[in-house]
Amino acid sequence: MWIYLNNRFVSKEEAKISVFDHGFLYGDGVFETLRAYHRKFLMLSEHITRLEQSAARLHIAMPVKRSRLNAIVAESLELNKLTDAYLRITVSRGQGEIGLDPALCKTPTLVVIAKPFEPCPESFYTDGVAVAVVQTRRNLPEALPPHVKSLNYLNNILAKMEATALGAYDAVLLNHHGEVTEGTTSNVFVALGGRLLTPAHDCGILAGITRNLVLQLARELEIPTEETRLTAADLPIADECFLTNTTVEVLPVTQVDGQKIGNGQPGEITRRLHTSFRDSLGRFLAGR
Repeated sequence: MWIYLNNRFVSKEEAKISVFDHGFLYGDGVFETLRAYHRKFLMLSEHITRLEQSAARLHIAMPVKRSRLNAIVAESLELNKLTDAYLRITVSRGQGEIGLDPALCKTPTLVVIAKPFEPCPESFYTDGVAVAVVQTRRNLPEALPPHVKSLNYLNNILAKMEATALGAYDAVLLNHHGEVTEGTTSNVFVALGGRLLTPAHDCGILAGITRNLVLQLARELEIPTEETRLTAADLPIADECFLTNTTVEVLPVTQVDGQKIGNGQPGEITRRLHTSFRDSLGRFLAGR
């Protein structure tokens, strides 16, 4: 495996960062996860834009220009001989003395990792998965901006641990008002009465790129959509539920807190949207 680290590709064994890197010490950094289909990346420009915006929000200077980053991403596939791939770009504050002052770090650290894509079991799509509404609450937006995809993932990890202990595939986190926000790495949708509903931005979510794509596809299919406020009580009474992110695409949820959603099978709107997603891939894939 070849990994891009700062200014060159190195082997997996050589890919090491300093113990004084503030990404390691404090979770001070940002990242993006991309998926490649047939050597082309889904929504590449949108992912790079969000990475740049997240870095700017934390006042981290991007270590390379966009054109160079696009080339590194493409070269990561070529060197690793990958066709369908998972790729992660990480930009940390960089190496510096111990302390919270960002000025201690002079140069950001850039890491690009590409590996073969490992899809979910097909049964996840034919039968759906179970989620649990957990006690761990989503970070307050005033405390940690949700639109920044940062390395600070302890909130999500605690929720994932709780869901796993409950025997669920993933967690659904509520905000401090008791409203549904998102999963640990995904956005949440429900279908109710023929309408597609998803938590609005101001509920404290990371507005996922696949979320936006699914909303676009729903409008093209003339499915009424609404970005709104949902509570935990809305989930078991929904006709359908699904999760979206870059790696799972449109993943049906058929159980919440041990209760069936709808008839306990993936619903028609979920299936239509996933079919449309797959059929439309060519429109949203990009090379360099």
